[in-house]
Amino acid sequence: MGVAALVPLFVSAASAQAASASLTMTTLGRHGTKVATTVTVVAVPSGRTYSVSSGKRLGLPSGRYLAMTDIYESAPDGLGTDTIGAQVVQVSGNKAVTLDARKGKAVKVSLDTPADVTDPPRISAQVCAAGVDMPSAFSAGGWNDEGSLFAIPNSSPLLQFGYLAQWSGDDGYVAVKNSKGIPAAPGGSFKRSQLASVHFAVRSGTEMGTQVYTALQAEPKVDDCTTDLMAGVRDDDAPYGATVHVTPGTWQPRDDISGSNGENVGGGFPKLRTLTAGQSVTQSFGRAVWGPTHNLPLLGGRSVTFWPDALVNDPDVGGGSGDVTKETVVLSKGATTVKKQTLTDWRNSDDEFFAPVRSAGWYRLTVDGGRYRPGITFPAGMLSSRVTLDWHFKVADPARSWVAPVFLTRFLPTGLNGRNQAAPNTTTTVGVTPGRESQGPDTRLTSVSVKSVRVWSSADGGRTWKAATVTHSGTAWQASVHNPASGAVALRSEVTDAAGDSSVETVYRAYAIG
Repeated sequence: MGVAALVPLFVSAASAQAASASLTMTTLGRHGTKVATTVTVVAVPSGRTYSVSSGKRLGLPSGRYLAMTDIYESAPDGLGTDTIGAQVVQVSGNKAVTLDARKGKAVKVSLDTPADVTDPPRISAQVCAAGVDMPSAFSAGGWNDEGSLFAIPNSSPLLQFGYLAQWSGDDGYVAVKNSKGIPAAPGGSFKRSQLASVHFAVRSGTEMGTQVYTALQAEPKVDDCTTDLMAGVRDDDAPYGATVHVTPGTWQPRDDISGSNGENVGGGFPKLRTLTAGQSVTQSFGRAVWGPTHNLPLLGGRSVTFWPDALVNDPDVGGGSGDVTKETVVLSKGATTVKKQTLTDWRNSDDEFFAPVRSAGWYRLTVDGGRYRPGITFPAGMLSSRVTLDWHFKVADPARSWVAPVFLTRFLPTGLNGRNQAAPNTTTTVGVTPGRESQGPDTRLTSVSVKSVRVWSSADGGRTWKAATVTHSGTAWQASVHNPASGAVALRSEVTDAAGDSSVETVYRAYAIG
């Protein structure tokens, strides 16, 4: 449980046999009999980590080590029991130690739960090495219902103990706590009035699958033994809403989308949420419209580079990657095609468009792409199925490194239902936000001012287009789009700057009518 971002160097037992000393750990269950476990052994203070089966000799250099494991015992009529424990061991010669689950104390948590919560909480817990930079990367743990999860007390400052407890009812309730050492009475007491609330609003129609799993992961600002412990919120067909109440702190919302073949076909990690007691926030997933969220053309060294791997993405997730796509990218100068290339990031990490820019002048870069995922059947009527970009920009110095002076547009229709549908024959207000996001520390992102924003809509799949009325206030634009009686609406924007650079973005099947 709770693997952190940095992964320790694991050394197998076989590769350590030539060492000058050894450690053998025996693990006993709650009835005193031997139980087979996998033991994680961490060197102090280097953090070098070994893995060995209980009862097996592990060759080690002489020194101090943390030996930790989860002693799991199955049961025919339930989840069995988990006992988490660790020992600090000074290894010299042939050292043998025993970790005895009978010394474990029940992890007890309490919450003034409402009447609809009838089952005991499910608890994920782990013991971690505290003497290294990323304690939860050097850990052993498990999960079980309260009453079946135990921890063996150990006051050593070289250890941490963290847990996440989750109660389920009409809403969910989640509490996390980290301790120095393994407490003599592990657990804690919590009150609903001291929790924050996160409402998940999950819409349908935009994803490559209908089943959406939502969750929250603990992400304390300073990594500890609760880092990345995860609470599942709901795993169901969208659309749905779900509310979970959590202890104050920093949390990572996430979603994972299952395709028609059961495989993960999408999802991601929105911005972290730092919550205080009593605060309530909403986390949306799957809102229309999905489009490009990050990458812009990069110029320099007499070339242009573009990565189309964020061409179709949930804007509430954002970031530099989105759903798998297949696209055709063309760079031209006047009537001359410089390069044309078809790309996909399906099982390919090198979907990069790279073309020469040998002289100054006006260039045009077009991208025409759509969702692409072999082996699955897309949901009927999937939205944001195709996206096109048409950038026209001037290159004054082909050798200068910079980000092309073009934009990506975020479309956000208001008033749609949970299936991203507008009512027939109505008018939808669409927020239109041109943006230029930093492309990384090694690229120069110049300031480009928007001169004009125009918007069109199509009710026939892009065969004909109708201009929308656009209003502007500050840095915000809104378009009024007249909806047809049925079908879906495509949206197109054109953003220009004072120098004449232009950015045209089109999202087909941006939202539905229903």
